[in-house]
Amino acid sequence: MISLNRRALLAAMLATGVAFPAAAKDVSLTMYYPVSVGGPLTKVIDGMIDGFETEHPGIKVEAVYAGNYDDTRVRALSAIKSGQPAQLSVLFSIDAYDLMEQDLIVPFDDVAKTDADKEWLKSFYPALMANGQIEGKTWGIPFQRSTIVMYYNKDMFREAGLDPEKPPKTWDELVTDAKALAKDGRYGIMVPSTGYPYWMLQCFAIQNGKELMNKDGTEVYFDDPAVVDGLDFWRSLTTEHKVSPDGLVEWGTLRQAFVQGQTAMMWHTTGNLTAVKNEAKFDFGVAELPAHKQPGSPTGGGNFYLFKNASDDERAAALDLIKYMTAPERAAEWSVATGYVGTSPAAYDTPALKTYGEGFPQALVARDQLKVAIAEFSTWQTAQVREALNNAVQAALTGTKTPEEALKDAQATADRLLKPYKN
Repeated sequence: MISLNRRALLAAMLATGVAFPAAAKDVSLTMYYPVSVGGPLTKVIDGMIDGFETEHPGIKVEAVYAGNYDDTRVRALSAIKSGQPAQLSVLFSIDAYDLMEQDLIVPFDDVAKTDADKEWLKSFYPALMANGQIEGKTWGIPFQRSTIVMYYNKDMFREAGLDPEKPPKTWDELVTDAKALAKDGRYGIMVPSTGYPYWMLQCFAIQNGKELMNKDGTEVYFDDPAVVDGLDFWRSLTTEHKVSPDGLVEWGTLRQAFVQGQTAMMWHTTGNLTAVKNEAKFDFGVAELPAHKQPGSPTGGGNFYLFKNASDDERAAALDLIKYMTAPERAAEWSVATGYVGTSPAAYDTPALKTYGEGFPQALVARDQLKVAIAEFSTWQTAQVREALNNAVQAALTGTKTPEEALKDAQATADRLLKPYKN
């Protein structure tokens, strides 16, 4: 049964002699996707799918919301392994190594053959492409991408005698401001240590002048003194400076803690920006993360992937869908709805995002931070290596081990796992 809007489009095209879209006809696609931040975002995705189907009458898309990133990966891969069709998915940008190793995905270079397709591949911010470019090919295309930013309560800054337009730009300023902001029942700063501890440690490591891995995903540098010092500084916010809570800070409830006034500052994904904007009953700011030896943040979020088990027609249709959903207008729409970074410079040239950025400049901070952003932590055997690092971070923050002991143990585990991948 053809829907009314699609039937009308078909009739109009026939009457005017307009050519049908070049995409394959009578193709069905299944796309799995996650939503890890707040808001009724599945409705935005559904709207994009409706628009795509209207423009491509021969393609039917089933978009399956599958929970968070981990849930989505499990569901998508389980479907593929059980013989159910799935041609594409939005998964972690850092899943590329694992998906390659399981021989589940194909590089976009093998599908995007036309000159226009090749220009499209070049249209995204380089910092957002880094995680998906491995061994000279492009395996992932940016969709819901982020950097970590600092949210801060401007009203609390005023109350503490701080300039609300001058958030801390260095670690020393962070400590000084957090001490001025902290009082009974309120912390100065919270940095989440569940969910993605490795991601937050990467911030401290970058800012202290050290990356956690090499560009080939074959070596890690967890026990480097600069990384140890970064984790030690994170721990000191609780133990020495008394501006953060004891124990672990929950990723999933930190946004609520911020909007409820339990902390004056928080580090979190820009993907939560729109939810904070909608929920906060106070004046808040967004700033780039403070520097120590240098500024910096890892990128984060999800990329589109093309699964290997698909026909040529399905793969061509999946590419059309990904091009549609990453077009500047849709990238702008998704950025406004969520706070995720518009994935291309062209997205910020759209009227929608230009107008939004002028009225709400907080929406431009994550984009501006891309100039000092690097690829999110990812290696071969990424899940196990990342788990070792997560465990080390949490052991240090809870006092079970010293930062040096915890990271030394994680380094040993990672070295063992990565040994087969070194030349």
